[in-house]
Amino acid sequence: MARPVQYNNKVKMVEIPEGYSGEGFYATSFDKVIGLARKNSIWPLPFATSCCGIEFMATMAATYDMARFGAERMAFTPRQCDLLMVMGTISKKMGPIVRQVYLQMAEPRWVMAVGACASSGGIFDTYSVLQGIDQVIPVDVYVPGCPPRPEGIIDGFMKIQALVGQESLRRRNSDRYQELMESYGIK
Repeated sequence: MARPVQYNNKVKMVEIPEGYSGEGFYATSFDKVIGLARKNSIWPLPFATSCCGIEFMATMAATYDMARFGAERMAFTPRQCDLLMVMGTISKKMGPIVRQVYLQMAEPRWVMAVGACASSGGIFDTYSVLQGIDQVIPVDVYVPGCPPRPEGIIDGFMKIQALVGQESLRRRNSDRYQELMESYGIK
């Protein structure tokens, strides 16, 4: 006896960018097409130092599967990644290394501080712990929690996707962005 074929009719398609359509053509802006491609193909670089890294492993595992959001390829080389995910306690001695990894990433690049330690130093209010990675590199999205649940990490990733999809191709050349980089000593 043959099994009946079942089709998944609950598939959610990616929304097409605003544009003009006619018979046999569709026209939109280059920014929107590039934004759509970038936001659905983000390559994260996990920089995990403690318990938030374990939660990130759970986020990438089968139950939560962050690959569904376009983060299929986890890379451990900064030259191939565009999202730096800093997770866990960062000591002041580790600050220059985080900065070096950030600088090795190609533009455009985004940063997500995952957990209380990466965002604000967490419970470690000591002389040796960096009180937030935003002291050494600019951060785009903060994910709260100690450690954050996989749902929180996925929510932060979706916020990064929204930023990436809406970012203009000219933003990185703007005066405001150049001033932000100069405030961190990055030229």
